[in-house]
Amino acid sequence: MTFSICEGGCSLSSVTRLDRTHECWNLVNARKDTANTGEIGVIEWAVSEKPVEYEAAVAFMEGRAAEIAAGTANQLVWLLEHPPLYSAGTSAKSSDLLPGASFPVFKSGRGGQYTYHGPGQRIAYLMLDLRHHKRDVRAFVQSVENWVIDALAQFTIKGELCCGRVGVWVDRTHPGFPRHEDKIAAVGLRVKKWVSFHGISLNVEPDLSHFDGIIPCGIQEDGLGVTSLVDLGYLVTFAEVDEALRQTFIARFGAVFAVDAPL
Repeated sequence: MTFSICEGGCSLSSVTRLDRTHECWNLVNARKDTANTGEIGVIEWAVSEKPVEYEAAVAFMEGRAAEIAAGTANQLVWLLEHPPLYSAGTSAKSSDLLPGASFPVFKSGRGGQYTYHGPGQRIAYLMLDLRHHKRDVRAFVQSVENWVIDALAQFTIKGELCCGRVGVWVDRTHPGFPRHEDKIAAVGLRVKKWVSFHGISLNVEPDLSHFDGIIPCGIQEDGLGVTSLVDLGYLVTFAEVDEALRQTFIARFGAVFAVDAPL
């Protein structure tokens, strides 16, 4: 059974390709003890320090997800950045790739349409076994979105969900003006054999002009745009963002154990 959840709000079907404790993090021996146990209830946490090529990351995710489904690998949350690129989901339309697009385009197995990835954007790939959480794809996606909202709240940013639009948004409406909302985080997940892969992209300090080469996620309504933490005036570091993501992930999904990044 394969599901995908996509930006823009697409349907789910069985054939459709469509977001505990501090001691656990600090247990030095946990990495050694859990690395080869096959305890797929364990969630590993890895952070890549250098940008990772998109195709290499996808190849790793697909392999790891298959291993998790087979019960031979632990779950993994992988934080990273990509070089500048556009990824095309299974619902991507050629008309959404604009003439000014200047970065490579990669087809993606995730749901959704076009999105941008690049420096200054924190990617979190979620290879999680829903059999250890809840076998409900919609509920899982909502948990992922709310996880991002929880992390943003650590910086006093109010993230919001919008009906019919996947992802996390910030209301930037000024009194007396029409409603204006900017997306700060995109969500694009795929679930196969109850194991998720792909994940979220949170705009920390990317060059927002790089989104100009696409119609992000196919959304071109008036009053909708893209923003980042820095664009909102929050000068945070990646280390601070990663810690906020880690703490709030633990609160929602359970303990994590640090491991070396796969790439």
